[in-house]
Amino acid sequence: MTLPLRRLRLVFVLSILLPFGLAGCGATDDPPQVYSPVSYDYLTKLRLNVASLDIDDSVAPNTEPRDMSRFAPIRPVDALRQMAQDRLVAQGSSGRAVFVVDEASIVQVRDRYEGRMVAHLDVTTSDGTRSGYAEARVQRSSGFTKDGPNATRAALNTLITQMMTDMNVELEFQVRRSLRAYLAVTTPASSPPAAIQTEDLPKP
Repeated sequence: MTLPLRRLRLVFVLSILLPFGLAGCGATDDPPQVYSPVSYDYLTKLRLNVASLDIDDSVAPNTEPRDMSRFAPIRPVDALRQMAQDRLVAQGSSGRAVFVVDEASIVQVRDRYEGRMVAHLDVTTSDGTRSGYAEARVQRSSGFTKDGPNATRAALNTLITQMMTDMNVELEFQVRRSLRAYLAVTTPASSPPAAIQTEDLPKP
């Protein structure tokens, strides 16, 4: 029996839309995982012999389509800013230090995530003359995941955590190597004076 033309059209449309509707219902993802704020204040402070310390994180955003930073729980540039806030301390009477984020990116390259961070520390005298410089660079990669938004966020978070571990080590190494003269020496607390011991003198 031949179906009317209207019914044939309806069957045709449903045959196209139904698989997509089922796929949409089955592709539900778990609620986004909540990640704790990053903090690096448990690490050794790098105390610089300058009067002020500024952070410049105005690096141009990555606008290429492969950029994955915007999907991470914390952007790489924000992690670098937090590291500088937690680890660098101005402890002097003159001069200025500026921590500059030069690059903080994660891009997808075929089946991998490629991460790269570059930052430098400028030290200037009170009249603005550059008197010290240190630069830290790190890069890492990890496998690409197709297991949904939560898996992507987790993979990116792991990559950023690993990169920041490297960056903390590299920054301290470069500062101690290139800016040793500007590291403030902290004087340990003086020990209390020893108790005066008394001794009875023999009677004459």
